[in-house]
Amino acid sequence: MNMAITDGLVLMPPPFLGGLANWSSANGLAGDASYDGAANAALVTNDQDFGACLELQKTQGTQKLRAFAETPLRPDMYIRVYARVKAVSGNLPAVRIAAWAGNAAGAAVGSVPQTGPSVQLLTYGEVVTVQAIIGAGSRTGVDLVWGLTPVLAHVGLDLTGANGGVVRIDDITVEDVTEVFLRKLVDVVDVRDYGARGDGVTNDFAAFQAADLAAAGRTVLVSAGTYLVAGNLTVNSSIRFVGSVTQPAANRMVLTRNFDLDTYAAAYGSDAEGFRRALQALFYFSDHVTLDLSGRRIDLSAPVDVAAVAGLTSFSNRRVLRNGSLNAVPSSGWDNETVTSVATYSASAQTVLTAVANVANVPVGALVEGTGVGREVYVKAKDVGAGTIELSQPLYGAVGTRSYTFTRYKYLLDFSGFSKLSQFEILDVEFNSLGLASGVMLGMSGSVNRFDHCTFNRPRDRGITSTGTGCQGLHVDYCQFLSNEQALPAQTRTTIALNVQANDVKLRNNRVVRFRHFAVMNGTSHMIQSNHFFQGDDQTAGVRVAGLVFTQTNVATVVTGNYVDNCFIEWGNEHDAEPEFTNEFSFGGLNITGNIFIASDVSSAFRWLVVKPYGAGHFFNGFSLVNNTFRVFNATVDRVEAVDTTFATLNAGRARNVQIAGNTFNQVNQTIANPLVIAHTQNTAADTWTIDPGAAVPFGGQIRQVESICPEGTITNGANAARYMLPNATPAAGSSGAQAQLRWGEAVKGKVVAVLRMDVTV
Repeated sequence: MNMAITDGLVLMPPPFLGGLANWSSANGLAGDASYDGAANAALVTNDQDFGACLELQKTQGTQKLRAFAETPLRPDMYIRVYARVKAVSGNLPAVRIAAWAGNAAGAAVGSVPQTGPSVQLLTYGEVVTVQAIIGAGSRTGVDLVWGLTPVLAHVGLDLTGANGGVVRIDDITVEDVTEVFLRKLVDVVDVRDYGARGDGVTNDFAAFQAADLAAAGRTVLVSAGTYLVAGNLTVNSSIRFVGSVTQPAANRMVLTRNFDLDTYAAAYGSDAEGFRRALQALFYFSDHVTLDLSGRRIDLSAPVDVAAVAGLTSFSNRRVLRNGSLNAVPSSGWDNETVTSVATYSASAQTVLTAVANVANVPVGALVEGTGVGREVYVKAKDVGAGTIELSQPLYGAVGTRSYTFTRYKYLLDFSGFSKLSQFEILDVEFNSLGLASGVMLGMSGSVNRFDHCTFNRPRDRGITSTGTGCQGLHVDYCQFLSNEQALPAQTRTTIALNVQANDVKLRNNRVVRFRHFAVMNGTSHMIQSNHFFQGDDQTAGVRVAGLVFTQTNVATVVTGNYVDNCFIEWGNEHDAEPEFTNEFSFGGLNITGNIFIASDVSSAFRWLVVKPYGAGHFFNGFSLVNNTFRVFNATVDRVEAVDTTFATLNAGRARNVQIAGNTFNQVNQTIANPLVIAHTQNTAADTWTIDPGAAVPFGGQIRQVESICPEGTITNGANAARYMLPNATPAAGSSGAQAQLRWGEAVKGKVVAVLRMDVTV
């Protein structure tokens, strides 16, 4: 490419034959002395080697020759300045190409080199060619590297050495040699052509900007080298990296045409650093909302602190990370931090620990464990000066001063540095923890974050962790969670697929294999649909643990269409600082509908639904268990439900709005329903009949209501005379209140079908 031709640039200074008034004995600037009429300069018209030429006697230490004409320069252009010279008489000088550099305002740019290689004349009459190449880029063969600032030159040459010698100089020639330095593909713009050094020390930020601006639809090439880019750089052209970039952590590079992992990995020299930098750019780049990992596996030796990488603490615009794998590799960077400390808890400050010893060393985001602490309680914040810790949930039984253990798990992606993060979506990403790391820790607050078609493979401790309300409206759809503890008996496992601290979570169509728990869920208004979670083991008559754990009483939640395999649903109030009933909502709002419950090789004491009140006085107030199938393989269980009375029992006398109907029981000794339909036959005439449903009353409850009584056949007295009468019904009869009595007003016998309820509906 020759820009003198393609762009019409006039590069050549005028020939000497045009007059010596065109040539300066200084820098070629207006007002400088010319050689016109100078005693030491003459125009020769018939030299045998040069034809018309300049004869010049050296009378100064550096005898300058510069054209008054300006030679234009562009950053993507390289020019060759050369001249033929011969000594005629006197002392033999040295000769070099020289040029004065000027910026767009016409001022001198003294910071760039202005003289080329020097050639010593050795013999009279010998024609010697001197040359120098001028250009912006630091390339092999470029003598005068001028960068981006100079835009014009006054070209010429210098005579140095002893004075008195006379030389003859052929016309000075300037030619465009840009094509020598460009690659064959003319649609490539190399950053070196715009002044980039690629030495890892010089800040090449301006060169990258200039190359991007000049590309105009072409591809920017970052040729071999290491380029320091100190500053926030946005490249709007397509870009290709042969060399790599180093950049301060606080600076970012947004590649608008190549926003994918492959390009960033090439730019920063590794997949891991490329991933961090691309993730950083994702939070600032509005043209793309999606970072594509190009189907690549990224090896990580330490957690990615996303907030620190992004340089932000709050973000609420939709962003998507998709299509790749994050792979943990062995490193001490995955070691959990564990701190044991004494602290004081009061129910009046439900989510605060005070007087925390060694509080400075307690990590934010750590799991809190100790006597009276429910599951999945985390450190949300700490105040070192005040010696306090803010907890994600209250503690059910920890009033007083005692020792706590704080364990900070390490996650492949850690968003906990965000005080608020909303609408962040992760699609089709494998979190390949390999027993070394946990999966994802969410931001401290935020809403409508989403995981879709992701795989959490062998997390060391947790798959997805919420330490605050960053799980509000969380969506987890079509994901697979594969435990690192599949070979262990169920009761010895410690890993949890996910936990929830806030409301409105959707868990749908997930597959969860052999964790301690699938989900530990606080909050309300959840939808848990079409998941398959199985937690069995290879033990004979094995112990089973909870798949779903609800940690507050009124959950307003639907559990529907799930495959609950060798685990159970546990419903308690372990995240309550005052777990006794005190006029708040009690156990209600849970709808378990249309699920498949199975168990195999379990003891007869196994139950699929366990209610565990952590304080006295609680009761059912709105609960349904409808159209589910319960089936046992290689065993028989006594019943499907139970109340765990470790801390308290339920107040059966206050049960309201309980519906248990349409369920199927296989290999279950005792079926349950509410309302219960009981056929009672009274063979001996009696004034009072006692109807005892026995173990068929769900959850060991009472009979609170006799919904209906229908005689079947004739009611007769002791003389077998038919009697037509309506008895009085008395619920809650017997020592436990689990019977109903019918009082007829006289001794009668016969058969009735009674509909009994463990609750009241009005």
